[in-house]
Amino acid sequence: MTATLDVTGVEAVVREDAALLEEDLAAFLGALTDGPGETAEPAAVGSVYRGALRRSLFEPVADAVGSKVGQEALRPVAGTPGGRASLRPSMVYWAYRNYRGFPDEFKSPSAAADFAAVRRAAVAVRVLMKAAVALDDIQDGSEIRYGEPALHATHGVPVALNTGAWLITSALRHAADPAVVDSLLRAVGAGFTGQAADMATRSQQTRAELLAAPRAERVEFWESTAALKTGTLFWMPLHAALAALRVVPDEQAALDAAMRQLGLASQLFNDLTDVVPELGGANTHEDFDGLGNRVFLELLDDDPPPAELTGQDLKSYILGHPDLDRTLLFLAERAVELKRAAKEAVHGVCRTERGAAYFDVTIERKGHLIDRLLSTVRQRSGV
Repeated sequence: MTATLDVTGVEAVVREDAALLEEDLAAFLGALTDGPGETAEPAAVGSVYRGALRRSLFEPVADAVGSKVGQEALRPVAGTPGGRASLRPSMVYWAYRNYRGFPDEFKSPSAAADFAAVRRAAVAVRVLMKAAVALDDIQDGSEIRYGEPALHATHGVPVALNTGAWLITSALRHAADPAVVDSLLRAVGAGFTGQAADMATRSQQTRAELLAAPRAERVEFWESTAALKTGTLFWMPLHAALAALRVVPDEQAALDAAMRQLGLASQLFNDLTDVVPELGGANTHEDFDGLGNRVFLELLDDDPPPAELTGQDLKSYILGHPDLDRTLLFLAERAVELKRAAKEAVHGVCRTERGAAYFDVTIERKGHLIDRLLSTVRQRSGV
């Protein structure tokens, strides 16, 4: 199935679905203070308790879940769903539109129940992603996220840790459907496993092993980590939706593989922009003290390999390497190819051209930056 982005009415439906997700997220946050419920305080408790809970839970959760400046989104358009808000499409809703149809199409008797399950899954996915951000920023020591202070920077590490954990349990409870919950649990486990591998690159033993390993083993380490750490961010929304819709295993497997490819393409983009100032901007060279960056792992073929390089020495080694431009071009081309293959695989299971166009609108919010990266690298390489 070949997508055409101007298919009539597709972007309007994307915006409607994205606006509905924002409404559901607002309701999720509202439920924190609208008792009775599991998070509501006992009736007899006074204002001191309520104020303490507001400061240590309600407000941090609202900050964590709230939209952040800098995330890729559909820009506000007058007279469209969402009003003046930036809207972030969800792969969960793409799955529903692909497998259950668009608003003007015939709906099966189960469509309403399926849509309710998808709505819950979409909220759960967004909340889990926000929990991952809160915890990841602590682990990486990042003070800024999307141009704003990280949660732990404004509320402290203990509160941010508690907020992240609370968001995970609340998201799983909100999903409700056992099949969706099982899917999300797998995703959470994969994400934590990927984080563990990524953090291991800061340890002396793993750094020494990577420095001494042949290229194939270094690449395998990177791909295994990226598939879990970044690929899960693409895989989780779609797999949760497929679980809710009971999509056949063969198509699940094809889409899982496509999401893994998109995850690798996205991580390549992140790694390369840490080296390319034209795209990295203020965040260029942010992660130069770790061996999780694919660019550095590709440049370890010198004999003998560099010693334990950190900080300025590591930065100088990479930026002064004679094969840097060639490596950037190779990896940028690889990212574009991964994205292309993923899109072809997804289009292969799309039921209609509108379904394919919906996917493209959703994924190209960041996908177009991967293409731009390749153009930038080619320009600086003189190719």
